[in-house]
Amino acid sequence: MITVAVVDDDRMLLDGLRLWLDGVPGVHLAATAGTVDGLLTGTAVTVEAHLTETAAAQGAGAVLPFDVVLLDLVLGDGSQPPDNIRRLRAAGPRVLVISTVVDRRRIVAAIAAGADGYLTKDHDLPTLVRAVEEVAAGGTAHSAELAFAWAHDDGPTRPSLSPKERQVLLEYASGLTLKATARRVGVSPHTAKYYLDRVKDKYQQAGRPTYTKTDLAARVREDGWAAD
Repeated sequence: MITVAVVDDDRMLLDGLRLWLDGVPGVHLAATAGTVDGLLTGTAVTVEAHLTETAAAQGAGAVLPFDVVLLDLVLGDGSQPPDNIRRLRAAGPRVLVISTVVDRRRIVAAIAAGADGYLTKDHDLPTLVRAVEEVAAGGTAHSAELAFAWAHDDGPTRPSLSPKERQVLLEYASGLTLKATARRVGVSPHTAKYYLDRVKDKYQQAGRPTYTKTDLAARVREDGWAAD
């Protein structure tokens, strides 16, 4: 059973999600809140009693008992989306952003802050459920909006990689050895290392130090290269 919480200050949307998710096999809506503070502290939250008591007892530093939080991108309390995402991720749950906003820079910033997907609110219930399942399983919920944002991201922190550099990055960051990466790409290990060094250097110049295979895998996720 996937346990879900929702943070959104639109009461009509919250009521709609309750109706939508009621009875969906494998998904349980356990809590709603109008702010991230409300969810973290257990205040102003509609939630099962034992979950409320747990959150309230642990306070703002609580480890939240939810698998996925559906988070509205822009909340009325003036909080910043990247901060909201980082606070929720620090408390344990994975985060799926839902929004009426289609702004590629905000979408990219949300993923960079740790969000595990981005959906606009005009999607249907099956799409939402698939996204929740994908995020709960440890993946990234891809959408047309997210793909567009990644494809057109020209921010200064995203380096411009050549097709070969990107291919080597993807193969190596997926867990292959350097030799296996070279075979997959069709180049020598020496050339594959040259491409990897160029990728690392480009990230360094973009202000995002990248040294290890773990770092490279993180950059693939942050920048949506795998989705591309």
